[in-house]
Amino acid sequence: MNKINQIFSERGDRKLLSLYFCAGTPTLDGTGEVIKTMERRGIDFIEVGIPFSDPLADGPVIQTAATKALKNGMNLKTLFAQLKAIKDEVNIPLILMGYLNPILHYGIEQFCQSCADSGVSGMIIPDLPFDDYLNTVKPAADKYDLRVIMLITPETSEERIRFIDQNTDGFIYMVSSAAITGAQKSFDEQKQEYFRHINQMQLRNPRMIGFGISNQQTLKAAQDNAAGAIIGSKFVTLLDETGNADAALDQLFEALSV
Repeated sequence: MNKINQIFSERGDRKLLSLYFCAGTPTLDGTGEVIKTMERRGIDFIEVGIPFSDPLADGPVIQTAATKALKNGMNLKTLFAQLKAIKDEVNIPLILMGYLNPILHYGIEQFCQSCADSGVSGMIIPDLPFDDYLNTVKPAADKYDLRVIMLITPETSEERIRFIDQNTDGFIYMVSSAAITGAQKSFDEQKQEYFRHINQMQLRNPRMIGFGISNQQTLKAAQDNAAGAIIGSKFVTLLDETGNADAALDQLFEALSV
């Protein structure tokens, strides 16, 4: 069974926590250690960012991390080599999150094969058109037992959400707002109503809520309305400030409990 499906099937009532960080930060060679530290500290699964020079959906924090990673020399070939080196030491699902351009340049088939060879369970490609997913990416992903995770936002129509639900597997990434990534202090009533509306749709796939989660209030709102939460910018900031995954996690857990 794919590790993504497995973790959702085995979680029971437990709320999951996923963290995002950009591969190649804080150092080029530290990606594997960051991943192993996160697993040791109880993170359920990890989104590993593929740095790109024009990350349209990302706010300044993740843009800065991507720029740093590229300057450090991170690319897909290097990332797959690093992931393959720790494949036998990591048991939690790894999901690559990146934009379509570098993946197309690498080659869809080769990308999926490299994911499978290096222990990756799935991918998130925010700018992947759904038709291209169905016709090109999904067949290759299915061949290697990979999950392609799709994003929905408050602006996504109910018809589109149901179409995504019917044609994907793993989980659905609920973006908390139709905006770029970045920490928020709270989710307003409009966002809460969006969460409730999606709950009432009784979708087949579990959902994870991301974008803006940085404290106890936003974490609880996500956990109350989905299978769990995804945290990106807050952890990326702390990892950059501390240069150490353990220290960054200490500060993150403190922020989430206050």
